[in-house]
Amino acid sequence: MSLGLEASGLYSPGVGRATGAVDAAQSIPYSRLARAHMDLASLIQDWGYPAVFAGSLVEGETILALAALAAHRGYLALPLVIAVAAAGGFLGDQIYFLVGRLAGDRVLARWPRLRPGAERVRQLLERYDTPLILGVRFLYGLRTVGPIAIGMSRVHWLRFAAFNLIGAIVWAALVAGIGYALGEALTRLLGDLKRVEEWVFGTVLVGGLALVAWLRRRGRRAAAAAAGRP
Repeated sequence: MSLGLEASGLYSPGVGRATGAVDAAQSIPYSRLARAHMDLASLIQDWGYPAVFAGSLVEGETILALAALAAHRGYLALPLVIAVAAAGGFLGDQIYFLVGRLAGDRVLARWPRLRPGAERVRQLLERYDTPLILGVRFLYGLRTVGPIAIGMSRVHWLRFAAFNLIGAIVWAALVAGIGYALGEALTRLLGDLKRVEEWVFGTVLVGGLALVAWLRRRGRRAAAAAAGRP
């Protein structure tokens, strides 16, 4: 049939080959995008929950928000993300509390920069007690030293564990809710996020880390200033 078309002037082998080359070239970016999308999806599905748990042992808001965003995209289950984050946050603060109870003075002697924060927590504990235990994970700059300082106080470990568990659940649900709401807002703004998923996750990661670093620095300066007041 191509011979007949060629003879009639309606077909050119060169044009056919050029058209095929253009189609192949245009398909390359889409295939790369598809591979990148599959790699990101499999990475999140394989390591999402362990990353949430590990991040929640320390100051893991950024990882938790990203996991909630991934849950909005269908890669993870939001209730399980919240449960894993709450477990990690609870365990992390219990460990810090135990460190304070068993070796608080040695820790502060080894890392003197923690002293202003520990003193600030001690002052707050005298005035607020229960609210402080519940909300210490929301006090940037005091997230790590807070449970250590509480462990150095007379607070019973069972009492701390009970309020720590409540605080961890509230924290996990709140941060995950923010991440999920962010996914909903971006979907409404940008439409289907499939083509820009990598950029969205990367932007949230960098922005979240920058915000947390700024809040931590600000919190430490405020704690140092408050601890230095008579």
